[in-house]
Amino acid sequence: MFRRKLAALDYHNPAGFNCRDETEFRNFIVWLEDQKIRHYKIEDRGNLRNIHNATEWTTSFEKYLKDVNCPFSVQERQETIDWLLGLAVRLEYGDNADKYKDAAPEGTKNTDNAAKNAEPLINLDVNNPDFKAGVMALANLLQIQRHDDYLVMLKAIRILVQERLTQDAVAKANQSKEGLPVALEKHILGFDTGDAVLNEAAQILRLLHIEELRELQTKINEAIVAVQAIIADPKTDHRLGKVGR
Repeated sequence: MFRRKLAALDYHNPAGFNCRDETEFRNFIVWLEDQKIRHYKIEDRGNLRNIHNATEWTTSFEKYLKDVNCPFSVQERQETIDWLLGLAVRLEYGDNADKYKDAAPEGTKNTDNAAKNAEPLINLDVNNPDFKAGVMALANLLQIQRHDDYLVMLKAIRILVQERLTQDAVAKANQSKEGLPVALEKHILGFDTGDAVLNEAAQILRLLHIEELRELQTKINEAIVAVQAIIADPKTDHRLGKVGR
């Protein structure tokens, strides 16, 4: 609940602060007054530092809340802590205004970085002759279908490289495929040639044909996925701030 404000104030344990622990809470109030708020003079902080006497400390803390004009009472502990932290943050900023005035919000930095990472091709000049020549050379080398939009071809090249030319993909392709023993008698041919040898050859050819059909279906599925990845990404005209073909 208080982690962000505690972290902003450089509290030693912002994630583990437990306001329900009486000793930890009192030490926290002393730290907050000594290091951040500093409403009292040093010599006037003695009663607040006497954390081992519960009755006197509570009385001193009630007086302290009134002195700093806190609108909450001692019984409203979480609200009181949050208000005091807000006061401390305001005072900390006032003491170090020059340090923080030019600081960019962390969320803004993360948003900018995310935008750059999400669209790495955004700053490319697609009309540059060198860019077109390079994309065309890669497309010819990888046997990728030509397209009027060179950016679309580049994205197709990226997909192919990611799926087929990574170290894992190359290593998998280079692995020798070991065949599995097949019991031909369990596979019904569906017709009889009248010759046992021919029947067995026909069964083998049928199984090989089925395997080829499976590989073809896999390649078709991969092609569909690749095409969907391209056509599902609308062309963006960043100058106009519009999305669409």
